[in-house]
Amino acid sequence: MSIRGGIVGFSPVLAAVLFLLTVDHGEAIWLTIPPTGGTKCVSEEIQSNVVVLADYYVVDEHSPENTPAISSKVTSPYGNNLHHQDNVTHGQFAFTTQETGNYLACFWVDSTHHPQANPLTLGIDWKIGIAAKDWDSGVELQLRRLDGLVQSIRENINYIKDREAEMREVSETTNSRVAWFSIMSLGVCLCVAGSQILYLKRYFHKKKLI
Repeated sequence: MSIRGGIVGFSPVLAAVLFLLTVDHGEAIWLTIPPTGGTKCVSEEIQSNVVVLADYYVVDEHSPENTPAISSKVTSPYGNNLHHQDNVTHGQFAFTTQETGNYLACFWVDSTHHPQANPLTLGIDWKIGIAAKDWDSGVELQLRRLDGLVQSIRENINYIKDREAEMREVSETTNSRVAWFSIMSLGVCLCVAGSQILYLKRYFHKKKLI
């Protein structure tokens, strides 16, 4: 997760492990929101068809008995609005991703209607993938969790293979274009050299130098 302010050359197994560490996880983070209308955002690159849950809440250390409100907005990689709330001290959002890319969650204080002298602290409990599922205790449920884990690894490996195939296709297309450009450049050079030789021969014959 990045605060606003890829995988290249990995084996499928290593990529799957990194996927579990970075995508299917639950993460609690803290943000400091400026009191003068500034905005703080967090972003996460998520694959399609992944469950996302988040719970956020305002903590005001300077005035805990009068917690100020904030506004929040979550958008998809294509700019679709997935969640938007105004004037809340606590909120939740949940969705299943429809596209692969960076999902952005932004939080801010409306300084016009709620002027603040001090910055606010915002806690976010962000859960993605397997971490977003409600697992209870028990051997059967643990087996179900492991089955979900294996399924996530399989889906991630397929995703990496697809990306690798796309990159290979782009690389082959680029190499082909470079090769054709090199051939055309060589042909132009040969044509220019040939025309210069013919021009010099005619010039020397005309001047009776050869």
